[in-house]
Amino acid sequence: MAHALYGYDGPCKNIHGHTYHLSVTLIGKPSANLDDVKLGMVVDFGDLKKVVKETLLETYDHALVLNEEAPYSKSEVISSEFEKVILVPYQPTCENLLLDFVEQLQNVFTSQMELASVRLEETPTSYAEWNKSDN
Repeated sequence: MAHALYGYDGPCKNIHGHTYHLSVTLIGKPSANLDDVKLGMVVDFGDLKKVVKETLLETYDHALVLNEEAPYSKSEVISSEFEKVILVPYQPTCENLLLDFVEQLQNVFTSQMELASVRLEETPTSYAEWNKSDN
């Protein structure tokens, strides 16, 4: 995913990309139903991957994310040259993207399995993390 930080005073004001890594942790009780093919699982990891893919990755993977207030976000060059441009009502920092992702994911999971933590790594040493216990 690529982004630019509108009005920022450093190099990140320019469009640039990252290989983000997203970690999602759920909390819940493993199935104790002996007839359940998911016996012992809170969630099948394949199902979790599918939910994350459909909720976030299909939208944000290889996309350009821009603050909708940035003058260049309305540029015909950007809208005509790039297929996946996402305009957001916030500065697309790692922290703000994480909070947006958390909100989207919270709408997906049931009370049987809750979002416990989400970590978005922008680089191997720069990341933002959300924990249910802190909120």
